[in-house]
Amino acid sequence: MGIRVLVSGSGKMGREVLAAVCLADDLEPAGVVDLFAKADAIALPDGSGAVPFGSDVTVLIEQTRPDVAVDFSNAEWTPRLADAALAAGVRLVIGTTGLTDAFLKNLEEECSRRNLGAVVAPNFALGAVLMQHISALAARYYESAEIIELHHGGKADAPSGTSIATAKAMAAGHEKPFLRPPTQKETVAGTRGADVDGITIHSVRLPGLVAHQEVILGGTGETLRIRHDSLGRDSYMPGVIMAIHHVMEHPGLVIGAGQLLGLK
Repeated sequence: MGIRVLVSGSGKMGREVLAAVCLADDLEPAGVVDLFAKADAIALPDGSGAVPFGSDVTVLIEQTRPDVAVDFSNAEWTPRLADAALAAGVRLVIGTTGLTDAFLKNLEEECSRRNLGAVVAPNFALGAVLMQHISALAARYYESAEIIELHHGGKADAPSGTSIATAKAMAAGHEKPFLRPPTQKETVAGTRGADVDGITIHSVRLPGLVAHQEVILGGTGETLRIRHDSLGRDSYMPGVIMAIHHVMEHPGLVIGAGQLLGLK
């Protein structure tokens, strides 16, 4: 038997995770939990059958006995899933953004106390992880930086969790505050975007987009642009599969997918 995986969420990302689990030789789909579940079972994307489907995470965990729960939902649902999963000895892979510092601190303590693994990351696309890492390295040598993040029109939050994490990683390695050129007159409020540790973030929401981010660093007589594009939700799946394996082998909480790639 492979690693049994419970998928949290039956939307677009949940279905993508379920399909990836079906394709992996050493993983086994255990079930799907969704607050708005209307049936008792959900068909597998590969046509091989169906798995239990329900809205009560405690009941579904008891029924399906998963090893890992993979969650791409929302910041209101994720803590409920985490509490039930950890109490049952289930490891966690979480791609939900907007989670509070208090939740992450509690998750770290519970993982340590129960000797369970968990990964929380704003982005599991390997290219996006490398983009963040390279941007943090480059930030040491530039005094000003801006980020443009572009997502599909259905994305709930702005700015994206990836752009915030990128800005914070860039600021952490910067010896002094970034210079944010002042605007003498902002004709339309908000035009200059949001300020995160001195880095301006602009959010674009349009149909046709998936997930894209460009980091622009400016110096004397030059700019450096670092861009990543997710052209489909399948781009996140190699990182998710990597995280599933990681939490099975390593107890404790990991924040950010960079550690999975051996990046400091």
